[in-house]
Amino acid sequence: MTSGTWSDSIPGVGTFFVGIDVAPGRYRCDDGKGGWWVRFTGPGGGDPVGSWPLPAGPTEIEIARTDFAFETHVSTYWRRIAPPRAPEDGSPAEARPVADPALRAELDTIVARRKPLLWLTPLTVLGLGLVGSPFLGSLWLLGLGMLAVLVALGTPSVSLDLRRARELERRRDRYLTPEDLDDEGRAMLARVQAAVDAVRDSEVNREGLLDAVDNAVTLPRQEWEIAQVLEKQSKLRADHTGLESAAVLPEVEQALRPLRAKLDISVEAVTRRVEALERYADRAREADEVLRAQRHLEAIAEKAHEYDELLADTVRDDLALPAIERLTDQSDELLRTLRDRLTKATEAANELPPHP
Repeated sequence: MTSGTWSDSIPGVGTFFVGIDVAPGRYRCDDGKGGWWVRFTGPGGGDPVGSWPLPAGPTEIEIARTDFAFETHVSTYWRRIAPPRAPEDGSPAEARPVADPALRAELDTIVARRKPLLWLTPLTVLGLGLVGSPFLGSLWLLGLGMLAVLVALGTPSVSLDLRRARELERRRDRYLTPEDLDDEGRAMLARVQAAVDAVRDSEVNREGLLDAVDNAVTLPRQEWEIAQVLEKQSKLRADHTGLESAAVLPEVEQALRPLRAKLDISVEAVTRRVEALERYADRAREADEVLRAQRHLEAIAEKAHEYDELLADTVRDDLALPAIERLTDQSDELLRTLRDRLTKATEAANELPPHP
């Protein structure tokens, strides 16, 4: 995991939470031979799908916005090559989990502290083998040696993943899932994330023409702060609905009106903030169009010399026309001469006396 924002790459080994550790989208691994991956789809990751063993050569996967987590075990790494696909039915994208940007680095630090302890497990197994070998023979040592190798290969990654998951659960107040919001909150969060994705995945941002460093810090912070407000609004809307349903006296209804007004003011304020993000995303899209137009013009400019050469050739063609016309005139004169001679030959043949 990285601090501040998502990275465009995923390490080859580990379990990563979508929307918290990694961004959704299409990823490519240059060589996943013998490895495997699992996407935990559905609410809470209850519907895993995966592939094992991976063939030699490149492998691509699509991590969806609605995926819960992604587990990988390959010798190289995954790099993001495209943003997530838009829904096929044209419906707006669904909201995904969002976390405090500082949480990723915090979890990495905690997990890193556990690495030395994890390597004690295979050493303990190997130590038992050495102690027991004088009594149980060399096969005992060989067997435990193989077990130590398997534990060394599997224990660190699995234990670190479990540790990360436990620490993440303990910090439940540091991230939100779509289930924490009501329908209105989820729709608003989806708009925020669509705007953030549009800026982040724009060509001008990837090429550093926007302030990529500021985007890497500011956009995740904006997303997290808005999500926190949306969660509070969702809870207050639910509470307000319950209070309204129980209100039977005019005095109670009157007491609820200023609360509703304050909630409406909060909704209007966060809506303005979301609309500002969407305007920024629109500007990034427009900048992409300008960038593509500029590249198109540059491609045209690169072809210009070919047109200049064509024009030069055309001028030479025009200069060559008189010479060609002279040849044509000479050909016509020759043709007329031949016809005259053929005519005279025919007349001469006609003047011959008839054959006896």
